Amino acid sequence: MKRSEIELLLPEIFRLTLDSESSRLLGGMLDVMQDLLEPSEQVLDSLAAFFDPYQAPKRFVHYLAGWVDLDPFWVQDPENFDDIAQIPEFPGGLDQLRVLIARAAYLSKWRGTQKGMIAFLETATGVTGYRIDEQITDEEGIVIPFHIVVHAPKEAADYRSLIERIVRLEKPAYVTADIQVEE
Repeated sequence: MKRSEIELLLPEIFRLTLDSESSRLLGGMLDVMQDLLEPSEQVLDSLAAFFDPYQAPKRFVHYLAGWVDLDPFWVQDPENFDDIAQIPEFPGGLDQLRVLIARAAYLSKWRGTQKGMIAFLETATGVTGYRIDEQITDEEGIVIPFHIVVHAPKEAADYRSLIERIVRLEKPAYVTADIQVEE
């Protein structure tokens, strides 16, 4: 907010005295007020970018992830951190986290399904080629009820802990799962 705009907010009696020699103190206060408001104004001018995961500043992307409930996938205890410096980097990298935030609503729609889990895994890691087997049999050929095997491509081996967390948090609660990374 410019000094001239702040002056318009003053009562008329103060505005009348601004041009006089005795109002140097008031003029100085208005200059300080303008300087104090400038950083906030800069943020407000670019506010829309803060809510776009592709444009948001790096330091704000983790907050966006928390707002769409993605932080449990890589932060050990998302409820107990005091500042952004304590948050570990997303295993898939900042760019993959931005994509994951942008797709959060879509992924939420398919949560608990094979399609949703594969889409989540591919988005989070940036690696394609996951598949899920739902008809798993034991040694005697009997289908194990409510059990799945998630097959990850060998390129995803570095993301094993992320894959385990995604599978654990995205599968239905009554389903058990094994993860196999292709060789």
